Amino acid sequence: MIILGINAYHADSSVAIFKDGIMIAATEEERFRRIKHWAGFPSMAIEFCLKEVGVTLKEVDHIAIGRDPKAKFLKKLFFFAQHPVHSIKFVAERWSNQKQVTSIEKELAQLSGLDETEIKNKIHQVEHHRSHLASAFFASPFEEAALLSIDGSGDFSTTMLGIGKGNKIEVIDSVDFPHSMGIFYTAFTQLLGFPYYGDEYKVMGLAPYGEPKYVDKLRDVVLWKDNGLFQLNFAYFRSATQGFIKYENNLPIVPPLFGKKMVEVFGAERKKDEPLSQYHKDVAASVQRFTEETIFHILKVLHKRTGLDKVCIAGGVAQNSVANGKLTRNTPFKEVYIPSAGHDAGISMGAAQYVYHQIFNKPRVAPIYSAYTGAKFSNDEIEVLLKTKNINYKKYDDETLYNVVADRLINAGVVGWFNGRAEFGPRALGARSILADPRRNDAKDLLNAKIKRRESFRPFAPSILKEFVEEYFEVNDIVPFMEKVFPIKKEKQHLIPAVTHVDGTGRLQSVDSNTSPAYHSLIKNFYNKTGVPILLNTSFNENEPIVNSPLEALDCFLRTSMDMLVLENIVIER
Repeated sequence: MIILGINAYHADSSVAIFKDGIMIAATEEERFRRIKHWAGFPSMAIEFCLKEVGVTLKEVDHIAIGRDPKAKFLKKLFFFAQHPVHSIKFVAERWSNQKQVTSIEKELAQLSGLDETEIKNKIHQVEHHRSHLASAFFASPFEEAALLSIDGSGDFSTTMLGIGKGNKIEVIDSVDFPHSMGIFYTAFTQLLGFPYYGDEYKVMGLAPYGEPKYVDKLRDVVLWKDNGLFQLNFAYFRSATQGFIKYENNLPIVPPLFGKKMVEVFGAERKKDEPLSQYHKDVAASVQRFTEETIFHILKVLHKRTGLDKVCIAGGVAQNSVANGKLTRNTPFKEVYIPSAGHDAGISMGAAQYVYHQIFNKPRVAPIYSAYTGAKFSNDEIEVLLKTKNINYKKYDDETLYNVVADRLINAGVVGWFNGRAEFGPRALGARSILADPRRNDAKDLLNAKIKRRESFRPFAPSILKEFVEEYFEVNDIVPFMEKVFPIKKEKQHLIPAVTHVDGTGRLQSVDSNTSPAYHSLIKNFYNKTGVPILLNTSFNENEPIVNSPLEALDCFLRTSMDMLVLENIVIER
């Protein structure tokens, strides 16, 4: 059975394709369009995924769309009825987006040449948050687990709780729009002067520079409920009837969500060129701490309601890796699984899994610990490109390659590393990465000067050989997708200053030799030379989506001051 999962006309549009329950390919449309968070119809990702399996759309058995317009329909009507005049513009915008969603059949027909009726007969619409839950549970190693999906909003829900058992998930509770932790975090992100969709991670990175002095004030912004859920105090927010998100030219745009009271209590919005004050840092620390405490609040009650010790989490708020790293130490849950694309790109993956398991009752398959489901290029293809561009290069066998690259890293080199299939999700995991020596105190400055040109408070991540996690981190966990932040042992922090954040933590990626053989071998070579089993890893891009093709990697190398570019077994040096 071949199932195509699609997230379309929604932020981080994406496609995933499964054959008999196994995910063969998955990718975001932004990787092809070269526009971050692209939110239109993912035609290029569809064509890529079909090609990877070697089928046409006619041969696809089922198409899973991660959106269900019928979900919570009566609650939507009630919401609009409460605000009939103010809801007109909001309804118009939602209707415009809804028309695009319902045009997917036409788009697929045009793409494939099939009749719309034939396409329609293949389509299953899966609610947004059920897709999130499915992406986390069905990819996990757990036979039974509690489930949490939490984000800004999708299909009129913002949070969904459930239980997963075998090949079925059951929803046990949910929170309706506009009560949303995603809206809460985004409103403060905007107030702190980060206005763009997806900027929330900047607040997470800024938080350790402040003190959480204003947590008690935030308890009036979000009110906890005895049932483990929460509600917003709307006095602090712009009216929900004015809309939460809109799409312009296939880009998600979030208007200012904070209201007058938020400004009165927490201060005016930081202007574009206004320096970050200690107050801004303290607000960031408070927002991060309160968000963590709210997630703990939800999970403690979820544990009480389910009696289970394992939990699977997805949704945009589940990308908060600092909170994720604290879950087993602040809730009764002992094990946590979060997929590589926990954000909205994972909707395509989850919708397909929901159809396979929940609807067609198919048995579970092996858990997913690899995010390498994107584009791949051979040495031959790369050499053709470089010859066309008249670029000088050297080609090495594997062992020599690892040796050459490790030496360059040790000698203050910044290396673009392009190897194997691209990652699915927002993190570079050693397939499309920029690497540096974590032992260097100046590594962050080197990277920001040569390539990234980003805020100095944002940390860089450590990729560590899986077998050394316990030696360097206070929590020993399998973290293949860089989805958790843990404290680095104090006696080790001075050895790896470039990847130790100001609060002594690091966003961990544990590198497994079976899942990431080339990347593991490179880090092991570096370890053999230095005694440190870690590399500094950041995404291979410069103010753009992560590079997808050798040409994009080459262009990034040429317009920055990167020292070395590695394209599979081919090396280009300055």
